[in-house]
Amino acid sequence: MARLALTVSYVGTRLAGWQIQARTDRPQPRTVQGELERIAERIVGAPVRLHGAGRTDSGVHAEAQVAHMDVPDHRADLDWQRAFNAGLPDDIAVAAVVRVPDDFHARFDARGKTYTYRLWPERRWTPPRLAPFAWATGPLDLEAMDAAAAHLHGMHDFASFQNTGTDIVTTIRTVTRVARRHEGEAPVQPALPGAQPLAGSDDAVNAMARDLRVIAWDFEADGFLKQMVRNMMGLLVAVGRGKLPPDAVPAILAARDRKVAPATAPAHGLTLTNVHY
Repeated sequence: MARLALTVSYVGTRLAGWQIQARTDRPQPRTVQGELERIAERIVGAPVRLHGAGRTDSGVHAEAQVAHMDVPDHRADLDWQRAFNAGLPDDIAVAAVVRVPDDFHARFDARGKTYTYRLWPERRWTPPRLAPFAWATGPLDLEAMDAAAAHLHGMHDFASFQNTGTDIVTTIRTVTRVARRHEGEAPVQPALPGAQPLAGSDDAVNAMARDLRVIAWDFEADGFLKQMVRNMMGLLVAVGRGKLPPDAVPAILAARDRKVAPATAPAHGLTLTNVHY
């Protein structure tokens, strides 16, 4: 047998996450693992199991998910990338397939991951091309969010940021980076001659010079708990909206209780951007 590693990109909007779900009461929902295994089995002529680096949830996207599979030696030199992409739906694509040592494991050999969460600082409208990939939060106090994010760096018990549903040994993780950046250019705001805000409208919403770029938050750690990134993002947005002060974060961490932290951020703003080996 030969072990192959895949790098996979996908738009999670119409997918029920990475992992195949064991259901007998209704048809299996579409998953990334299920779509890939369907094609691999057809090529090999027998069931093929893929092991992913992480189990992205329903609605979450990926730019560089990593997975491995074992195939018969006589199939190792097939153009697997082309074979996969010829049969995959348009919301999944294989970026690369390489042969790796027989003891390589996509999940257990990973030293860490980077996720990116995208925010759109407006509520009244979102550019359609961004809507599936960014949470429309409205204006945010970014400096307050920076101050709150600083408390998340380092080794902590992140039990307050873990949703239930996964068996784990420990809730201690080391976060090496929580940082924001802007993506793209501000949308073109034409200067219309004689334009006046409508009566009763929000002048700030109509301001021509307002900076409306995507705010991307990068989260890097040695590992993440179930929905940990989305829970950290929910916390930072609550701070950015003035619902919590930045210095509330240490007490939330110390509580080790999910009920004391703000609500989970929506899935569609999250993308797995890198797996580190």
